[in-house]
Amino acid sequence: MIGLFRRAAVRSALVAAVLALFGLSAAEAHPHVWVTSTSELVYAPDGSFTGVRHAWAFDDMFSTYALQGIETKEKGVYTREELAPLAQTNVESLKDFAYFTFAKVNGKKQKFGEPVDYYLSYKDSVLTLHFFLPLKTPVKSSELMVEVFDPSYFIDFSFAKDKPVSLVGAPAGCALNFQRPTDGTATAQRMSEDNFLSGDNSNYGAMFANKIAVNCP
Repeated sequence: MIGLFRRAAVRSALVAAVLALFGLSAAEAHPHVWVTSTSELVYAPDGSFTGVRHAWAFDDMFSTYALQGIETKEKGVYTREELAPLAQTNVESLKDFAYFTFAKVNGKKQKFGEPVDYYLSYKDSVLTLHFFLPLKTPVKSSELMVEVFDPSYFIDFSFAKDKPVSLVGAPAGCALNFQRPTDGTATAQRMSEDNFLSGDNSNYGAMFANKIAVNCP
């Protein structure tokens, strides 16, 4: 079965082909999948940052699409076990998209390992992917930046209104600052316009990144 994100990638390619055919730019495109995230930045007892635990809730239309073909014992009810094969395929597909999660420690890019502790849940017509994304090498730092976004802006990532991001096990005194892309709408719009004028559309989604900053003493 083709995973959620591979399906999205195929659709993205089709959208790009259509845009090119009709002479449209990505500036006239828009997201086709919507994700609402709740995330945790996880720390080890020694104070090192170990990774990010995500819960990504997909919009109801895409949830319905993703569940096509899955057999269940009870109609409309999907257990974690029944969704396990799809969950595995999806997290494996995430690697092709850098997990839509980008981290820097003291300005230096960090590499993530493969997702673990992953599973899918289904409730109120919404499919949610849960997983932990570990750093390949845990690191201690006074400055951490994590961004969540799709560079192509085919998938729109927004964060939950209540408790969108939290720290788990962080050292005492660490301060969390979360910035939604709408917090800098004017700046993002100006930057995106500049990018399109220059013909650089490869990282358009970065203009709509959700930014998480942590400063520790």
